[in-house]
Amino acid sequence: MPALAVLFPLALPAFAAAPKTLRLDYYHTGSATEERFALDGIVLEGPWPGAPGREIDDTNLGKYCFEVLDRKSNRVLYSRGFASIYGEWETTDEAKRAHRTFHESLRFPAPSGPVQVNLKKRGADNAFREVWSALVDPQDPAIDRTPPSAGFKVWAVLKNGEPADKVDLLLLGDGYTAAEMDKWHTDARRLAGTLFAVSPFKEHRSDFNVWAVDAPAEESGVARPSDGVWRRSPLRAAYDAFGSERYVLTFDNRRFREIASAAPYEFAEIVVNDRKYGGGGIHNLYATVASDSAWTPYIFVHEFGHHFAGLADEYYTSDVAYASPAGRPEPWEPNVTADPRASRWSGLIRSGTTLPTAWPKDVFEAQQKEVQARRRALRAAGRPEEEMEALFREESDRSAPLLAAAPHGGVVGAFEGAMYEARGYYRAQSDCIMFTRNPAGFCAVCRRAIERVIGLCTPPR
Repeated sequence: MPALAVLFPLALPAFAAAPKTLRLDYYHTGSATEERFALDGIVLEGPWPGAPGREIDDTNLGKYCFEVLDRKSNRVLYSRGFASIYGEWETTDEAKRAHRTFHESLRFPAPSGPVQVNLKKRGADNAFREVWSALVDPQDPAIDRTPPSAGFKVWAVLKNGEPADKVDLLLLGDGYTAAEMDKWHTDARRLAGTLFAVSPFKEHRSDFNVWAVDAPAEESGVARPSDGVWRRSPLRAAYDAFGSERYVLTFDNRRFREIASAAPYEFAEIVVNDRKYGGGGIHNLYATVASDSAWTPYIFVHEFGHHFAGLADEYYTSDVAYASPAGRPEPWEPNVTADPRASRWSGLIRSGTTLPTAWPKDVFEAQQKEVQARRRALRAAGRPEEEMEALFREESDRSAPLLAAAPHGGVVGAFEGAMYEARGYYRAQSDCIMFTRNPAGFCAVCRRAIERVIGLCTPPR
């Protein structure tokens, strides 16, 4: 794979014509039955990277959304949907018996005058309702105007234009020491190449900039609590989020935002310097991936699908930390549905395709039952990572041909089994990188969702 770009320092003055970025930090506290919000502070960051003319989010994605309203006219100046760590945590069993607090941020173009920021949450009926509001005056002397730390070097992995004209993706390495910066640069370039080898990112490569930040760590690697490994890495990313051994998140939002603020970004990927299979992705927050697993390309693309386009997990046979929903509400994620007629992607369904659509579900589930039992046994025995990777290769070698050879393989329809549920939720195709470790990548519905977000982040044509 050819190198994507030459390393060079980021010249922030080139973006001086863009408005600055305001970051509103707040605390999100609650349980499964209640939630509260409290302002932490407001920070003035660097130039706003968003595309002019794309201030209003029309994708209807996210468990939450926020609007920025001009105080004089009540006109909506900016809006975005998003998901959050809190939004995932409140669906766990822990949230039924305990309260927790999470630090979160909303970023938007710095306004010229006072604004009201309204935070909304989606209800079971899919309607957004306001849950919190804050007034922001850009002239407030309490706003933190401290520039980003000079200790973080920003460089371009891929630059196709000015930030306002492109989708700006930021790669953040965690657990790379100063002596491992060459490895970090190699990993960053490799992962960017991985993303742009997959459709529809491949066809839209010229619509992206990819930036990277060097944040040297004191020790190599990140924390893996279930393995008895602890690291004080710069971003504090760690495995075992919500008790799920391979789920990688950072719960230190302030540290993440402070390091990320050194660069222009709309989307962020945290690359942890580790061998163990792992990652995660939350819509419009960040995605994570382990750098050195044999399955890093799959993890990176799959988790970035969550983060970038709000795609849901389509699999349902693996162990997860989340409780099943009451009933089968229609998901906000664009690639799954509770409707067996799949009306939300009906325009992609060929005439004559049966709905719901048959697939070798019983055979697949029997295979998965065996794989999951072996997976749990390997984990319990503390076997080497290579053995888990070999099991995943065996699983993929069995499932991919099974799904491709099915009567409706490759056809858009309504295939039952998605969102961690064997019944009542449907995915668009028999296979997709959001369902299995499918080397073919995203299904047609996922590709459409990704292209819509690319359109939201690039200037109108």
